[in-house]
Amino acid sequence: MKTKRLLNDCFLHDRDRLSHADAIALLKSRVLPIINEETIPLDQACGRIAAATMKAERAIPAHPNSAVDGYAFKAGCRKLDHDLELPVCGRAAAGHPLADRPDPGTAVRIFTGAIMPEGLDTVVMQEDVELADRQGTPVVHIPKGLKGGANVRPEGDDVCPGYKLISKSQMIRPQDLAALSAMGVANLSCYRPLRIGVLSTGDEVIRAGARALKPGEVFDANAPMLCALAKLAGADVTDLGIWPDDPSTISKRLTQAAELFDVILTSGGASRGEEDHMLSVLGELGTCHMWQLAIKPGRPLMFGQIGDAVMVGLPGNPVAVFVCFLMYVFPLLRRLGGAAWPEPRRFHLRAAFEVPKRKMGRREFWRGHMIESESGLKVEKFAKDGSGIISGLCASNGLIDVPEDVKAVARDDLVAFIPFSQFGILDQ
Repeated sequence: MKTKRLLNDCFLHDRDRLSHADAIALLKSRVLPIINEETIPLDQACGRIAAATMKAERAIPAHPNSAVDGYAFKAGCRKLDHDLELPVCGRAAAGHPLADRPDPGTAVRIFTGAIMPEGLDTVVMQEDVELADRQGTPVVHIPKGLKGGANVRPEGDDVCPGYKLISKSQMIRPQDLAALSAMGVANLSCYRPLRIGVLSTGDEVIRAGARALKPGEVFDANAPMLCALAKLAGADVTDLGIWPDDPSTISKRLTQAAELFDVILTSGGASRGEEDHMLSVLGELGTCHMWQLAIKPGRPLMFGQIGDAVMVGLPGNPVAVFVCFLMYVFPLLRRLGGAAWPEPRRFHLRAAFEVPKRKMGRREFWRGHMIESESGLKVEKFAKDGSGIISGLCASNGLIDVPEDVKAVARDDLVAFIPFSQFGILDQ
């Protein structure tokens, strides 16, 4: 079943330049998730979005069991105020419970994970006891001081029936697989991954390895990065190559792509120049909304729709592409894919740098990295701010989020730091 991904008026606003907060608010309130679901084996579910809430149908553990290797006996609710010497009458191991109820006043040799024998409630660790032989009968000497119920995991100690294992729209993590597997879940209902087509535009752009550069040409740095970023957002990604600056070719290919993909991501050609044809072609084929954002880097963003396919046009400079993807496209894709909107967490750390003066009125995202200091973690800023300086991205492990009203940053001021790890980008 198909559904519109964006509400018709989702990008309408009455400002020449939209603030970062207003842009996020518009997207959060107006973007609709997909509704296609599929059932998949649990071992394929990591990173996928759950399409239904799942609750525990039974207790884990299902029976009281021993948390250590030792000896099980009955202590009651009291703390032992004297030593005990008990005959050992049986053995219980994980998967091999004691078959019969032990006699009162006896102990059972028990191992970690074994079901507690009926009538016994406490386990003493094997290293805390002494063993002896009394006329051919093994006995265990238990010192005083042990509290009743010690070293026993009660039934439902981990999960009780009705406990929420996963929520609808939650991303499935490795630890969630453990919880579901422990419950005996073999298959899971998930939202189908978004199908995303990624393309670059420009007669001056060629792919690395194709041939040597001619004067005025550049290698495509954006498409490989965008494909990787979209995969981290949980999408199935197809590289559509480099499209020429030709309106008829762009129109034909966009029409075809709109039939195949849920989302089309482009870089370059998102402005209003004579050779920037993507904007005009999108307006002819579908609905186009052009944003001028009050941010740095990455002011122009193009959003639109051709039929049921969403189209996002990013700037051409790699740093602007990267920042705009993390701030706007990543959460957009997660929401379209059925997840809740993932607002990145900001960590407030001391600045290990200073910026004496900055232009106010726009949101800036500086490249930065965390450093260790004698007083704890701090943030260092990459020296250069240019939108085409890829080395700054490689040297950073997060973004320094600078609000519109900040006049300057002094050393040891608190700044908001957004680690790349929140987007699945692991540090070196």
